[in-house]
Amino acid sequence: MNRISKLGAALLAGAAVVAVAGNAPGTAVAAGKIVISNWDGYMPADMLERFTAETGIEAELAVHATNEEVMGKVVAGKGKGYDVLFVSSPFVEALKNLGLVAALDHALLPNLKNLYPEAMQLAYDPGNTVSVPYAWGTTGLCYRSDLVSGTPDSWLDLLQPAAALKGKVTMLSTDRWLMAAAFLAQGKSVNSTGEAELAAAKELLVAAKKDLLAYDDTTFYSKLVSGEAALVQAWDGWCNYGIAENAAIKYVIPKEGSDLWVDTMVVTAASENKEAAHRFLDFILTADNGAWVPANILYKVPNKAAMEALDPALVAQYPNLAMTPAELLKQEQLRDLGAGQKAFSRTVTEILASN
Repeated sequence: MNRISKLGAALLAGAAVVAVAGNAPGTAVAAGKIVISNWDGYMPADMLERFTAETGIEAELAVHATNEEVMGKVVAGKGKGYDVLFVSSPFVEALKNLGLVAALDHALLPNLKNLYPEAMQLAYDPGNTVSVPYAWGTTGLCYRSDLVSGTPDSWLDLLQPAAALKGKVTMLSTDRWLMAAAFLAQGKSVNSTGEAELAAAKELLVAAKKDLLAYDDTTFYSKLVSGEAALVQAWDGWCNYGIAENAAIKYVIPKEGSDLWVDTMVVTAASENKEAAHRFLDFILTADNGAWVPANILYKVPNKAAMEALDPALVAQYPNLAMTPAELLKQEQLRDLGAGQKAFSRTVTEILASN
């Protein structure tokens, strides 16, 4: 998922593709260059240059727009040409099942000590055997407190809005989050694939379309800022982008709960430079590099040392940054749907195509 804050736009300029050459004498630990695929703007623009300066390892950044895009490339090429991938947690499971990710050598990752203990207990990869979590968060309701009466506290406030909010709500169209809103409203798992659960979610979401301003995965917070929308489904960090421009914008997790999304880093099984790839993961895990994410793109990270280094004023301005790992892990983790993915995807297609 591409999550870029315009607050960090100056830092992100020129981040699309970087190739850095030149080894400091005696510092190179692996031959060759590593290729990293990440969302555009999801790490500092000078990250690879600093990594090379510190380790002597050449690095190149390839940008993907979606998990599905990089997954297609990796599956088609059996991972060749890539060393490190940034992917969301369900795709870690899928890649592992396909034999396309390498087992991690924790001896090469001393900075794993910076992670919260809870970040080593994630259900999709207990013990971080094949992945290292990079950022995590929730999905909930982002709203204009000056335009909404009371505090919305249910997914049904979005799916069956009050008369004053009809035509002023938006939803995410990305399949897992679109369906999660309905599943949670109906007391079901965000990872549901059963025929009855899919049918019930479809019925609720098709009915909800008549009251939507739009499906919007990229500009919903701008619609809140302008007042075009009053209530939107949002990833917590993106709600923070709205809060940055209007303090009346608030974020809440509905009483039915949220998903817990996790963006991760994996080393490909096809990598010919696995030691160098591990060095990159360990570099990301430093407190300073971890702290760049919440400070610049306003997302929480599972890096305890990084979160503890944040300016308290930042956390005060964006309260969802203060969510603890224990609070996060109360939410349901998104998982690979396996054989249920086909029926799930078909249902989403039918919802989006409905009148």
